[in-house]
Amino acid sequence: MALSDISAGERNEEAISTAVSAFRQVFGMRFQTGEAIRAQHAHTTTYIPAQAPDGVLFAESAEDVKTAVRLCAEHKVPIIPYGTGSSLEGQVNAPNGGISIDFGKMNRVLELNTEDLDCTVEPGITREELNAHLRDTGLFFPIDPGANASIGGMASTRASGTNAVRYGTMKDNVLAVTVVTAKGEEIRTARRARKSSAGYDLTRLYVGSEGTLGVITSVTLRLQGIPDVIAGGICGFPTLKDACNAVIMTIQLGIPVARIELVNALQIKACNAYSGLTLPEQPTLFVEFHGTGESVAMQSRQFGEVATECGGGDFQWTSDAEERAQLWKARHNVYWAAKALRTGASVLATDVCVPISRLADCVAETEDDIERHGLLAPIVGHAGDGNFHVSVVFDDKDPAEIDAVEAFVARLNARALSMDGTCTGEHGIGQGKQAFLPRELGAAVDVMRQVKLALDPDNIFNPGKIFPLQ
Repeated sequence: MALSDISAGERNEEAISTAVSAFRQVFGMRFQTGEAIRAQHAHTTTYIPAQAPDGVLFAESAEDVKTAVRLCAEHKVPIIPYGTGSSLEGQVNAPNGGISIDFGKMNRVLELNTEDLDCTVEPGITREELNAHLRDTGLFFPIDPGANASIGGMASTRASGTNAVRYGTMKDNVLAVTVVTAKGEEIRTARRARKSSAGYDLTRLYVGSEGTLGVITSVTLRLQGIPDVIAGGICGFPTLKDACNAVIMTIQLGIPVARIELVNALQIKACNAYSGLTLPEQPTLFVEFHGTGESVAMQSRQFGEVATECGGGDFQWTSDAEERAQLWKARHNVYWAAKALRTGASVLATDVCVPISRLADCVAETEDDIERHGLLAPIVGHAGDGNFHVSVVFDDKDPAEIDAVEAFVARLNARALSMDGTCTGEHGIGQGKQAFLPRELGAAVDVMRQVKLALDPDNIFNPGKIFPLQ
């Protein structure tokens, strides 16, 4: 979707004014309409222009959310959930105005069942806060999208991350959610049982719906035991395709890698400068193994053999926590490292995902595309599941550069779809990827519209996201 296509849409000024007055009366100082606060709740790490809400409610309980939804439903005013603002496709923007619900104060662990390896949390808790709470139990929540995102936001965008190759994505780790519907009623989609054949899978329906079908008020999660030993390391390769082939062989041989991240030469250069590393500027895999000391050593040897066969250098691995933390911190800071490559520039962070057998072809063709069109665009990827990201560095005030970036994104998505992949492995559709969804799913998008209209007939839940209703 072009920048010029993302407009404010239709606003009902009278309804919004009445709703704002009602929120002030009901919630007092917990409802804010100051310009700075509203601007903060439209800001995301994205190139899409900010579209601020008309007010922000700092919710403290599910009762607050139910009351807020009822007020918005009564006046037919949009309601936009807000976690930490780390979404990448404009999911927290308010193109038609309305009310933003900030979940920062709804950050409690409601229930912890260590014997069953699950917990129930409020949507505003971040993944780092949750893991800090779990530290003394011997358990952890494994999904790691890089940013310290909220659990509610991660569920809403069906987030993934560096550990997905071993532990899956949010859709695999959410057992149930409670959701406030358009009637202002709270429903629970499932119990804590690890499997069920009872009716429609409403949990999977709401996970990934980006706040367009209801507002999540709690999430029940699978947990994992903290591994006895965690070892990780890096391995350089002559070409990006060689590195991708090593990933493919590792997965096909069934080596139980926990993380296997692809970083191209330009991104290594950026990481060296930004994070103070001294790595050779070549395509590199960041790898991590979880298990016992014996199993981790065996997996590391097996991966080293694969890397050698694919032309890689020595696999340097360590179980030292401090050394591993430095590497993964650099990996998580790739966005800011890319941004620092050009002073004053913006970054469009976009992702696609393809079947693992097509990863090498897709990445190699994408790197050729970047070079051919003279773009500055490092590549990283959660390569173990065929997902990779491109951070295009550009001047968002230059129309010619904007056009070039959007043309590149269109080619990247067309390339992934031609390989039976997807236009987004984990960022979601939001506002930025709407043009590609019909090309990927065809008539299935019409079924999505029918679901949206059935559950949200007045289109109050995060309107303007995923697809247009018309």
